[in-house]
Amino acid sequence: MSIDNKNLVVIKGGGDIATGTIHKLVRSGFKCIVLELDKPSAIRRSVAFSESMYDGRCTVEGVEAVRAENLEEALEIVEEGKVAITSKVLSVNSDVYIDATISKKQSADIRNLAPMTIGLGPGFSAGENVDIVIETMRGHNLGRIITEGSAVPNTGIPGVIAGHSRDRVVYSPTAGEFIGLNSIGDTVTAGEKIGFVLKDESSEKEYVIATISGILRGIIRDGYYVTEAFKTADIDPRISEYDNCFTISDKARCIAGSVLEVVMNFKNNKENKNNYNLRKISPNARAGHLR
Repeated sequence: MSIDNKNLVVIKGGGDIATGTIHKLVRSGFKCIVLELDKPSAIRRSVAFSESMYDGRCTVEGVEAVRAENLEEALEIVEEGKVAITSKVLSVNSDVYIDATISKKQSADIRNLAPMTIGLGPGFSAGENVDIVIETMRGHNLGRIITEGSAVPNTGIPGVIAGHSRDRVVYSPTAGEFIGLNSIGDTVTAGEKIGFVLKDESSEKEYVIATISGILRGIIRDGYYVTEAFKTADIDPRISEYDNCFTISDKARCIAGSVLEVVMNFKNNKENKNNYNLRKISPNARAGHLR
C-alpha cells in the first residue's frame, strides 16, 4: 500500500507530551506514524499513545492508536484515521519528522530524515541538528517556535503545580521490578505506600511512598524495571482536578499548537523565503530508515 507522503508525519515518541502533538495533527487531517520503544516508560499512561505498545491499542480523547508490526500495517492503520505506532525500523517517505521524546539529551543531527525536522525541548538546536525547536519549559516561552538557537537547558526541576514542584514527583528508592498499589486517579496521602520495587536478585520489597497528598496523576506500569531514582509517579496536589488525569495537559496542548503552526507554515509556504525552514529543500529529500 502507498500513501501520499505530503500528508504523512513521522513522530518519534508517544509519551504524554508527544501525544498532545500527535492528537492535534490527526485532528487537523494529518496521518501519523509514531516510533516508540517496545517497553515505554510513560508515567501519565492514561493520556499516552505509547500504552498501545503494551495493549495493542489505546484511545486518548477520541483518537485511537494501534500497534503496527510492519510498514504495510502502519499505512493501513493511518488510512483508517488512526495513529500507527511501532518499534520496527521502517522505510518511510515523509515531509515532516518530529522528535518528541523529550529526552533532554543532546541529539544527533536528524535533518537528513525529512525536509522539515522539529525537535521538542532541550537537546536540539535550530539549524544545527533540527530545523525548528519548540520550547517545552513551562513559563512565558512555553511553546515558543525557535528558528535559531536552542530551548532552555533541562533544569531537572519539575514545573510548579499549586506550590509543589520537585516534591510532587515520586522516584524509585532502588532498582528492580515496580509493582503499583494504586491506580491513576486515586487520592493518596503523604506517607502512603503507592507501590513497591522488588529488589534485584531477591524477593525483598522496598516501598514507594507518596511524597505529598493529592491525586495520582500518573504511575509507571506494573512490571516495569526501574533503576534507583527512576521517576515512578506524579501527584497533583489539587484534589478537585480528577478529570485532568485523563485529558491532555495544557502544556502538551500548547506545544502541539506550535508544532501544528510550523507544519502548516511549511506545507503552505515551501517556496516562500520567509518560511520557517531556512535551509534549501531538496525535491528528492526522503525520510530514509527511521527508528
